[in-house]
Amino acid sequence: MLSPAIAIQKVNHYFGSGSLKKQELFDISLEILPGEIVLMTGPSGSGKTTLLTLIGGLRSAQEGSLQVVGLELCQASERKLVKARRHNGYIFQAHNLHNSLTALENVQMGLEVHGTLTRVERHRRAADMLAQVGLADRLNYYPAGLSGGQKQRVAIARALVSRPQLVLADEPTAALDSKSGRDVVTLMQELAKAQNCTILLVTHDTRILDIADRIIHMEDGVLKRNSAT
Repeated sequence: MLSPAIAIQKVNHYFGSGSLKKQELFDISLEILPGEIVLMTGPSGSGKTTLLTLIGGLRSAQEGSLQVVGLELCQASERKLVKARRHNGYIFQAHNLHNSLTALENVQMGLEVHGTLTRVERHRRAADMLAQVGLADRLNYYPAGLSGGQKQRVAIARALVSRPQLVLADEPTAALDSKSGRDVVTLMQELAKAQNCTILLVTHDTRILDIADRIIHMEDGVLKRNSAT
């Protein structure tokens, strides 16, 4: 049996301290298998992004157990969180591209944190990845010269170029029209399956629910529903 890519048991998380301390996540338990595509839905303020940042190693979980690709991230040190982040690719709603860098340079940034590739190899891998997302003719374009859908394709290329075990996406279609949004998630689905990586995608977009192997729903910091599509 496959070991889970993500294994969460009874995680609680809080913000603030003393009289201002507020619980954000309540008794979260969840398992996601390697290669699985899982969508997380729920109203704004329900804790979806908080859970995503804990899984992504952007902050340490406080109570319970949260294992990602075999690493325990509950009460993890910053050094351990950095190590965990090297297994992940991130895609955000606002694409988070550097406006002063070309598409090729933005994608190469996804490789620089690993520090093991030569400049020539980083260039080749980034160019190949942009070709896979349909932007072979936009390598030297800056973000200002790209459409919203093209920017998000660059963000996908940057997230996947290092061949991560896990891709975390936070509302990646929110700023896109219907066709661009569909194209973006279909591309994510195809590339992730080709690389056998796991996807956890936070969304309010009901148009893309059919790409999921499973949908989980969060409300008021609690996982309410866990269903196959």
